[in-house]
Amino acid sequence: MNIERISQPFIEKFPGDFSNNPMQRNTPKVLFSTIQPAGFDKPKLIAFNEALSEEIGLGKFEDKDLDFLVGSNLPKNVRTYATAYAGHQFGNWAGQLGDGRAILAGEIVDANGKKTEIQWKGPGATPYSRHADGRAVLRSSLREYLMSEAMHHLGIPTTRALSLAFTGEDVVRDIMYSGNPQLEKGAVIIRTAESFIRFGHFELMSSQREYNTLQELADFTIENYFPEITSSEPQKYKDFFENICTRTADLMVEWFRVGFVHGVMNTDNMSVLGLTIDYGPYSMMDEYDLNFTPNTTDLPGRRYAFGKQGQISQWNLWQLANALHPLIKDEKFLEDTLNRYGTYFWEAHDTMLCKKFGFDQLLKTDEDFFTNWQGLMQELEFDYTLFFNQLERLTPESDAQEHFKDVSYGLLNDEKVTKLKDFIKKYESRLSLNSISRETSLKMMEETNPKFILRNYLLYECIEEINNGGSEMLDKLTQALKSPYQKLFPEFSAKRPSSYDDTAGCSTLSCSS
Repeated sequence: MNIERISQPFIEKFPGDFSNNPMQRNTPKVLFSTIQPAGFDKPKLIAFNEALSEEIGLGKFEDKDLDFLVGSNLPKNVRTYATAYAGHQFGNWAGQLGDGRAILAGEIVDANGKKTEIQWKGPGATPYSRHADGRAVLRSSLREYLMSEAMHHLGIPTTRALSLAFTGEDVVRDIMYSGNPQLEKGAVIIRTAESFIRFGHFELMSSQREYNTLQELADFTIENYFPEITSSEPQKYKDFFENICTRTADLMVEWFRVGFVHGVMNTDNMSVLGLTIDYGPYSMMDEYDLNFTPNTTDLPGRRYAFGKQGQISQWNLWQLANALHPLIKDEKFLEDTLNRYGTYFWEAHDTMLCKKFGFDQLLKTDEDFFTNWQGLMQELEFDYTLFFNQLERLTPESDAQEHFKDVSYGLLNDEKVTKLKDFIKKYESRLSLNSISRETSLKMMEETNPKFILRNYLLYECIEEINNGGSEMLDKLTQALKSPYQKLFPEFSAKRPSSYDDTAGCSTLSCSS
């Protein structure tokens, strides 16, 4: 690989701590600390994303590159560092946080001038590890490797996964925080993004009243990642915030489209570029439930439940607005922008639902239709993805109960079947208002509704197989996630088996990784 092409413009631009001191501590007034990965003597490759490596300019992988994939024996040009940021966690100010389990190698620029940051996750402790070891285990690393790629191929903005490797070490983790720690296989993932800059980077500098660095960070981010912003200050900071709001709303709509639940939408887990970032206790939704949260740490409040993600993203943007206020200095603008956010989000959300149902445009009556549909989905315990797959195949001759029997996680009694039939009549009536052909409508549905989603039970089975030395499931899932709008493997397009209903890692997860 072209490791010699990696550079570190971030640490050349901003104030940092260059001591390489791994002691966990506060690092006031700086945006990063240089730190060396722990280094691992016996790495073993699990997966490598050749297409992504070529795309970003790293080129082909050779056996000699294995050390780099786990952060060992690095060349001199790779000056590694962890960034400092702050954030609100579960609605409360947490102060300084930072890359506690992530270390950056820097960035690489491809032949077309596109920049990509390269970051290890799980290579060892940093000053921001907060009493943890900075390691990661196979379980969490594989989940991030596969899910970030699945989201990319679904067409959703996300960080990417370059590689996954065993470290050769065992790591102690208590998967459900139940007082029963176990040894698990250690692993390191390399993830990439145009930038890993988060809401929390701006929150940290603003909270410390480091306004010059705050402005420099905003200028750097605009110059490098927001080419559409051409205005001068102070207007460019307003344009910057508006752009982040739009990107965030669009991302939330995409999550709703495919049934993705992030699980831990703290402000430090929000990308200013509108990327899905930090794949922890996430889940793709099985049975439709607006109140579903996969994160056991989010119980019982369910702050980050599926149906609340739009609302929480707006709350997070309020915190970013407070952080950027020293640059924007216009309370009314910030308030008006955030008040418009809800209108923009819900219109985009309902327009997205129209595409899922095959409607050519959003009508005033659709709000009631969607509300009734949501109630039906929850009452009948329908699988979110499979419902729309079956809806595409619905014909006037279809028997409602027979057609949707394999979509429900419950029992369809006579009363529920009657409600389903009533809904189908309303749906057919609404379809009749389209000005497009049924063929065009179906094409829109097929392009909007995935046939394959990376369900937690599939990930669980894959993790178990790799732990036992196999790789067939990994190979099949890797193929399937590259073509999510096709049924390459029909066995994956099915409900979660009931045997996994109460299995840790299949229905609910913790933040343990």
